[in-house]
Amino acid sequence: MTTVDVPSLVAQAREGRPRAVARLISLVEGASPQLREVMAALAPLTGGAYVVGLTGSPGVGKSTSTSALVSAYRRAGKRVGVLAVDPSSPFSGGALLGDRVRMSDHASDPGVYIRSMATRGHLGGLAWSAPQAIRVLDAAGCDVILVETVGVGQSEVEIASQADTSVVLLAPGMGDGIQAAKAGILEIGDVYVVNKADRDGADATARELNHMLGLGESRGPDSWRPPIIKTVAARGQGIDEVVEALEKHRAWMDEHGVLAERRTARAAREIETIAITALRARLADLRGDARLDALAARVAAGELDPYAASDTLLATLTEA
Repeated sequence: MTTVDVPSLVAQAREGRPRAVARLISLVEGASPQLREVMAALAPLTGGAYVVGLTGSPGVGKSTSTSALVSAYRRAGKRVGVLAVDPSSPFSGGALLGDRVRMSDHASDPGVYIRSMATRGHLGGLAWSAPQAIRVLDAAGCDVILVETVGVGQSEVEIASQADTSVVLLAPGMGDGIQAAKAGILEIGDVYVVNKADRDGADATARELNHMLGLGESRGPDSWRPPIIKTVAARGQGIDEVVEALEKHRAWMDEHGVLAERRTARAAREIETIAITALRARLADLRGDARLDALAARVAAGELDPYAASDTLLATLTEA
């Protein structure tokens, strides 16, 4: 396998060269043997980007809203990275929807980097490698990273664990209020957007959403109250108000220490995921191993319970 000059690649990414950023994300997605080296090189360069997650049911206009937000942040002089997480093609395993086509207005802008990523069967609306890809864009100097997740309903709430601020999009006439309550995404939004607000029922959707957010509410005087904003993303209407709400939420998080807490929790989950993945790989290597077979034989014979056998196996792995 061809090795990559990681320090040179990282330096080029810092200069904003899109090919270098693309190569680094490809190393992440492909679980390259050099992934550890890449992450070690990126670690001191991260922490500056503001990560915004956009989630919602299919058809609410996530890609159009993302594109409009990119335009708004670019007008403010911000460098923007976009991760558009698509369902996996059952044939190629690659991204299926190709959100970059819908964001073609930004294709020639050197201040915007757009990448479609495939979930590759991973539930939760995100690709398993999304946290590392976010790190790449952060280290590459993006001021804002927009993560648009796949519309997969109840498992889509994972975006809240990866973003600094989560935006939940709904649209009138789609039964989104009830569906959102079922999916649990009403619990994870920091900003709510009723898109396609030029359609009949937009005001009713906003009222229903406001009512649902108020049910069982026990917020203190300093707690964040998620705003509800009506937009027509296809015409850019209401997008400046969304950006203003995002900036207010970021300021509130800074003031109350919430941003640091969220990022620490995100790092903890990332560490846990990496550790579990490594453990699974080592367990897979033990299939057919004499130690595992011996423990299995004792469990089958009733000499040992499976929990004690598991403890013994784990102890063997951690001592190795």
